[in-house]
Amino acid sequence: MNPSSLLVAFDGPHRIATGSLSETARQVSAYLLGNPYAQPLIFDTETGRQVDLDLREVVPTDATTDSPKSKGRPKLGVVAKEVTLLPRHWDWLASQPGGASVTLRKLIERASKDPAPKELQQARATAAYHFMHAVAGNLPGFEEASRLLFAGNIDGLSAAVSAWPGDIGEQVLALARVESLVTPA
Repeated sequence: MNPSSLLVAFDGPHRIATGSLSETARQVSAYLLGNPYAQPLIFDTETGRQVDLDLREVVPTDATTDSPKSKGRPKLGVVAKEVTLLPRHWDWLASQPGGASVTLRKLIERASKDPAPKELQQARATAAYHFMHAVAGNLPGFEEASRLLFAGNIDGLSAAVSAWPGDIGEQVLALARVESLVTPA
């Protein structure tokens, strides 16, 4: 999960929290104080996938979260994996300032920030489907809504989910819309 991702939490058909990781964790923790038998589901709004939060470690809202700065190189969460390229690709990467790793990271960051419209729509449909499957898989019209979602028919999808509980339908549509990813600068 991207640390800057927005999360949304549902208890059954009701949206109970939205925000950053820490905001959502605090909101869900507070909700559970008044509803100890609730079983909230938390989703990453970028991917639509369910997120597990350990709410035992939630810091109270009045506590300071400043931690002393450590010396040395920051932990970036770098993962080493194999990349297979043609020799000419390795030659080109080697000639770039900073070497292959820096160049690949820059290319990936650029591509992930400005994906092609078709790729972006597919990513939004997939995110909406992950969420929809988890919370609405047993609701009437789920299969038809899924077909409309992957066909890119947002108007049809809107009509299909209109009979669902309001928060669920709204969240499906928000995840499905490409413009929902655009955040003001």
